[in-house]
Amino acid sequence: MSSKGKGDGLRVAGGVQKKTNRKGANTGVSGLEFHKSKGQHILKNPLVVQAIVDKAGVKSTDVVLEIGPGTGNLTVKLLEKAKKVIAIELDPRMIIHGDFMRVELPYFDLCVANIPYNISSPLTFKLLAHRPAFRAAVIMYQHEFAMRLVAKPADPLYSRLAVNTQLLARVGKNNFRPPPKVDSSVVRIEPRHPPPPVNFMEWDGLVRLCFSRKNKTLGAIFRQANTLQALEANYRTYQALQGNGGGAAGADAAVGIQSLGTAAGDDDVAMDHDGADDDDDDAMTVDGGPASKAGGGAAGGRRRGGSRVSPEFKELVMKVLTDNGLDTNRSSKMSQEEFLNMLALFNAAGIHFA
Repeated sequence: MSSKGKGDGLRVAGGVQKKTNRKGANTGVSGLEFHKSKGQHILKNPLVVQAIVDKAGVKSTDVVLEIGPGTGNLTVKLLEKAKKVIAIELDPRMIIHGDFMRVELPYFDLCVANIPYNISSPLTFKLLAHRPAFRAAVIMYQHEFAMRLVAKPADPLYSRLAVNTQLLARVGKNNFRPPPKVDSSVVRIEPRHPPPPVNFMEWDGLVRLCFSRKNKTLGAIFRQANTLQALEANYRTYQALQGNGGGAAGADAAVGIQSLGTAAGDDDVAMDHDGADDDDDDAMTVDGGPASKAGGGAAGGRRRGGSRVSPEFKELVMKVLTDNGLDTNRSSKMSQEEFLNMLALFNAAGIHFA
C-alpha cells in the first residue's frame, strides 16, 4: 500500500522541489515495478523520510502503525526511535501482506504513513474511528486531497471532507525542508479527546444535505420539495417510535465515524457542488447519502409523484432556520460549531436526518 514513483519531494508551505522526468518502467529499489492500481508511490528521499519521522515526535515507548511501508525506507527510521512498528502492506512483494481497509487494527500510539492515493478518504476515517484513540497521525496525501482536508470556512476547497475531519480532529499541514514531492503534502492529524457527543449518522445526513449546494442559502436548500418530503417522513417515523414508547437507536460511534469516509458518491478528489448564489427553491437532484436510508433521504435525488409536504411541517422547518438566523447562512462559510448548533436545534424540534 505505498505509492506512485513520481519524484522525491513534496509540496508544502515551504516551497516546491522540482521534478526530473524519468523514462522507462515505473520501478524502484530491488527492481520492483510499482502498481498504479494500488496507488503506489514509494518514498525514497532520505531527507524527507527523516523529516516525517522528526515531525511525528516518536517516543521510545511508542507503538507506531505504518500504512503502506513499501520497501521499508520509512520503517527503518521509525524502528530507530519507536518501541515497536506495526506495518500493513497490500502488495505481497513488500514487507507485510494485508489490506488496511479489511484488517482489525491493533493498539497504536502514532500512525506514520505514505498512503495510497485511491483510498485516502475511507482510510482517514477508519483511523479516526479507531478506539482507543491514538495520539497523532502524520500522513502523506495527494496534494489536492490534503488541501481539501485542511480547508477552512470560505476557502473554495472547503467541503464535507474538511467539515467531517475537523469535527473529529485537529488538522494541520507540516512544513518540510526539503519540501517533499510536487504532487504530495504531509498532514498531521490529532484526534479530539473525547470525540464530540453527536450522532454521526445524523451529522452526516445534515452535512451532506447542506453541501449539496454549498453556496446556496440554507433557506433555499431546506425549501426544496424532495428535502422536505424526506425530512417529514423521518419526522413521522420518530413520532411513531416515541408514541410506542420507543426511541431512535443510537448509532455505534465507530461505525458512524467510519461511514463519513464511505458515503455514497463521495469520491476522494470530487468537489462538493458549488451551485449558484441564487436563492431559488426549485427542487434539484443531489447525491444520496445516509439520510436517504431513513425516511427516503434528506439528501436524496428528485422524487417523482411523491406525497405532498404538509404546510405545518414546512413551517416548522423554516421556523427553526428563521428564528435562529440560519436561513441566510451558506454552508461554504459555516464552521463545525455552527453545524453542530443547527443539528441540535433541528433535533430539539423533532426533525432528524437519519
